[in-house]
Amino acid sequence: MAENETRPERHAAPGESGGLVTIRLPVWWTFGGLVAGLLVGWMLAGTPGDHVIMKSASVIGTLWLRALQMTIIPLVASLLVLGIAKMISAASAGRTAMATILSIAGLLVFSGVASVIAMPLLLEAFPPPAGAANILDAPGAEAQAVPTIADFIASLVAPNIIQAAAETSTLPLTIFFALFAVAVARLPDVQKATLLAFFEALANTMLTIIGWVLWIAPAGVFALAVGVAARAGGGAFATLAHYIVTVSAMGAIVLLAAYLVGIFGGRIAPLRFAKAVLPAQAVAVSTQSSLASLPAMLASARRLGIREEVADFVLPLAVAIFRATSPAMNLAVAIYVAHLAGVELTLPLLLAGIAVAFVISVGSVSLPGSISFVISIGPIALAMGAPIEPLALLVAVEMLPDIMRTLANVTMNVGLTTAVNRQNSGDMQLQAD
Repeated sequence: MAENETRPERHAAPGESGGLVTIRLPVWWTFGGLVAGLLVGWMLAGTPGDHVIMKSASVIGTLWLRALQMTIIPLVASLLVLGIAKMISAASAGRTAMATILSIAGLLVFSGVASVIAMPLLLEAFPPPAGAANILDAPGAEAQAVPTIADFIASLVAPNIIQAAAETSTLPLTIFFALFAVAVARLPDVQKATLLAFFEALANTMLTIIGWVLWIAPAGVFALAVGVAARAGGGAFATLAHYIVTVSAMGAIVLLAAYLVGIFGGRIAPLRFAKAVLPAQAVAVSTQSSLASLPAMLASARRLGIREEVADFVLPLAVAIFRATSPAMNLAVAIYVAHLAGVELTLPLLLAGIAVAFVISVGSVSLPGSISFVISIGPIALAMGAPIEPLALLVAVEMLPDIMRTLANVTMNVGLTTAVNRQNSGDMQLQAD
């Protein structure tokens, strides 16, 4: 099957008999639709009858966007329940599992905090091109009102979860389903298995619908891009390039942290760690898949002298529930959109973004980057008061930042394994090159 085709697949997380259906987005066709739409909109702007073409493109783009949005809440809910239940189950497996889970939690928090500090500073130092806000003016996009601290605290708990879902109140929904997942994990085995099977079936159903919607992604992105280019002109290309570089920079921070985790947390000499992880990084860049990079990561662990029982447990678990760049780069996208939309990102909104990004990252790790882009960043943007409509356009260029995502994730997985190995062995001596 060619790389740019869309197809449903079933991938089981390590140690599981089932699995979630994942969909391959037709990335090159979608990217082509974006470029073609930008060119067409740019050339048609100001020509006689251009308003008729723009209106038709707006209707098509809006329909495709809404079809994509309608699956977000049920899919996020089901993935949260499955992801958190999986993490709780893993944490009960013993000392190595607990050390891994705690390390993962700490690294995810670091990833989110680093982004909310660094991304605004980066945008201040290197602001988007003039008129960049026009590129994100997708149909129906509106920035949400900025809540006060009192309103933010009160909004953490929804008195009516159905109403919260109807209003896409992401933060209370995330909290509810996180608590729901913890409660499910405490049920008797038979009842727990029944509920988890239901949520897995719900997730697979939503993923199947998303697969259908993404099959026509080139047409939907083309329609959205026509309107964007008509408003932004040639600046649309410069804005997308600026977006790719700044968002990827947040992944680079996680990549650097991955080396530090391996070197200092695992007591591995810098050159030795860099050499050992290089083959796994090559696979990560070429496949853009942490799962496909797992054999290469295991080989890197062997070269680093990590005990086999630790590597064989930690790396598959990390692939299943850990994506180090998820909070950093997902928050970076939401902050970028909020910046262009003029949303004031207060401390409560940033904390809400970190909290949602942390929890969402657990549930979205089994999905390819182009799918998880929408369902992961959508709830974060909603929690921060930023419009989510631009995500339907930005997904067309996700294949480029996704290279950084996978590269940093794979490097961090190996670094984490070295740190857990050292914690369990108690070996405090720096390993020689």
